[in-house]
Amino acid sequence: MSGPLLCEGRVVIVTGAGRGLGRAHALAYAAEGARIVVNDLGVGLDGTPGPDSPAARVVAEIRAAGGQAVAHGGDIATTEGAASLVRTALETYGRLDTLVNNAGFLRDRMLVNLDEDDWDAVLRVHLKGHFLPLKHAAAHWRAEARDGRTPRARVVNTSSGAGLLGSVGQGNYSAAKAGIIGLTLVAAAELGRYGVQVNAIAPAARTRMTERAFADTMAAPRADSFDAMAPENVSPLVVWLGASASTGVTGRVFETEGGRITVMEGWRPGPTADKGARWTPSEAGDTALKLLAQAEVPGAVYGAR
Repeated sequence: MSGPLLCEGRVVIVTGAGRGLGRAHALAYAAEGARIVVNDLGVGLDGTPGPDSPAARVVAEIRAAGGQAVAHGGDIATTEGAASLVRTALETYGRLDTLVNNAGFLRDRMLVNLDEDDWDAVLRVHLKGHFLPLKHAAAHWRAEARDGRTPRARVVNTSSGAGLLGSVGQGNYSAAKAGIIGLTLVAAAELGRYGVQVNAIAPAARTRMTERAFADTMAAPRADSFDAMAPENVSPLVVWLGASASTGVTGRVFETEGGRITVMEGWRPGPTADKGARWTPSEAGDTALKLLAQAEVPGAVYGAR
């Protein structure tokens, strides 16, 4: 006999859930007994509206498998869209347990060619699109805690290797994904008192954003081989982080790809020198070079994940 479902009875919001990683997460949560709010604006890779409704298709998949799901097509990078997202969960299912922030798109340019509009658009969807749903979900959970119903709430944010190490040609995307890590750390510190845990993942998988830019790396293997870049490989960790089973895990960033999970360890003090007085510029430069000679070499800069 199989054991109990990991997310039985939980209500989970997944943003950007019409395709790729978000769709995989929504289906995986539903398979573990969760009731899902599938958010997707239905836009193209550049953020412009598309003609179909991917959220409705994912809802149909979940219901066909015997699960419960409802679609939400609002723009979660607006106050009203984010508020209506949380309302949809509460009005449909009467509760909210987990928020998975996943929505995003690309507008890649080298910095000298990067327009202000392309900078603003990517920061808006990735970073503001994480902040606003988190803000409205957290306000609900805080109210629950203050009324004596402390939740076992979970937030899973989506960063990237580009946010950890940078990525040539993706200054806007890298900045947004690095900002998501900072937001995750602050939210974990602020919301723990209300029963909310906040973590982030930096996934590598085949999605609309990666399969064009990294065609060779993201190509599907032969039918009899393990598909390391399948988005479904990322979802098990996301499901566990969104379940009550992850109690005590908060403020963490996990890199996940294929069958590999890595706990990322961020900025921490390296080699240091203290003169006990003000340096001259030449002294500061000489000292910096000596410290750099003792320091670890930074990781490679690579593309969107």
